[in-house]
Amino acid sequence: MKSALDPRHLKRILVFKSLFAGSFTDQPDHPSRVDKINSHLVQIDEIIQKCAPEWPISQINRVDLAVLRQAVYELLFKTQTPTKVIIDEAVEIAKRYGGKTSSSFVNGALAAAIGYSGREETTDDQPKP
Repeated sequence: MKSALDPRHLKRILVFKSLFAGSFTDQPDHPSRVDKINSHLVQIDEIIQKCAPEWPISQINRVDLAVLRQAVYELLFKTQTPTKVIIDEAVEIAKRYGGKTSSSFVNGALAAAIGYSGREETTDDQPKP
């Protein structure tokens, strides 16, 4: 059961905040995962664009974009983390920091992103072998 004080949840929020702030100005101090996400930004943004073709990257709300970039990175490269956990965490962050429609937009985009990440949607919390 996830709690608001779970260190993994808090780390995701810190990474999200750094990605969001970095969309406005360079952030000299940020978690190492931000560098990892930024090094794969072209691949991540291609997937986001395929999942939300009616929204060019430049027109996606910056909160939603930061949440999506982090979650797509996790779908692609954090294979030990269950898909359901990644999506649930992203939707929770979008609910907390985004607008009225952020959580549903993020949920829909990530549901589509599963297919582009090479993962299958799982119904339980067990990581795939």
